[in-house]
Amino acid sequence: MGILSGKTGVVFGVANKRSIAWAIAQAWKEAGANLAFTYQGERLKDNVSQLAETFGDDTLITECDVTQDDHIDRVFNEVGDKFGGKLDLMLHAVAFAPKEALEGTFVATTREAFRVAHDVSAYSLVALTRAAAPLMTEGGSIVAMSYYGAEKVIPHYNVMGVAKAALEASTRYLASDLGEQKIRVNCISAGPVNTLAARGIAGFSSMLKHYEAHAPLKRNVLPEELGATGTFLASDGAAAITGQVLYVDCGYQVMGM
Repeated sequence: MGILSGKTGVVFGVANKRSIAWAIAQAWKEAGANLAFTYQGERLKDNVSQLAETFGDDTLITECDVTQDDHIDRVFNEVGDKFGGKLDLMLHAVAFAPKEALEGTFVATTREAFRVAHDVSAYSLVALTRAAAPLMTEGGSIVAMSYYGAEKVIPHYNVMGVAKAALEASTRYLASDLGEQKIRVNCISAGPVNTLAARGIAGFSSMLKHYEAHAPLKRNVLPEELGATGTFLASDGAAAITGQVLYVDCGYQVMGM
């Protein structure tokens, strides 16, 4: 039996087979979890459906725009019906900022770009957690994805770094609020991975080379390594860990220069 056998979970943020969310979902499935998936808009429906259906023809796959509360309510009603009113795991791997906000300087960020980035990338964790918590009747684990740009300046990451900082702070507050219900909330701060979202950041290929040159392990993190970390955080082995940001970046975060 896998370490997540008997657990149920819902995954937000799969876009394609290179998504970090998909790597973690695969690891959760291999560990025994029964999962549901959401997709953002018709453009991603086919991609997500093709991947999720490899987990079984009866896998729940449903649309969710995380900026719409009615979508969130519907999704968790469907998840509750699917899993008999019980949920153990949630993965939040959702982030977005307008492309023009991920180029040039942070000071040029528009009010609308700032609002959108924070609504999609940070507030959505609060909204999804609020909807998930009533189903986590026996406790649970919520895992969110962050990046080092939340605490240090990364060229062109701009407003997304500020939104990720809000996400990490939200993780701590949610962990405090939900601890008595045995619901744990943590972040994985991943090194750069060649995903659809990451390719929208100007200079991303240079970022990969920089990490490889300067991280103590002299390489970039692999998606399956993030899957393994996500599985640990979802498991009883992490039962005493909540409100934390775990760096999975081949050691880059510890370097001063």
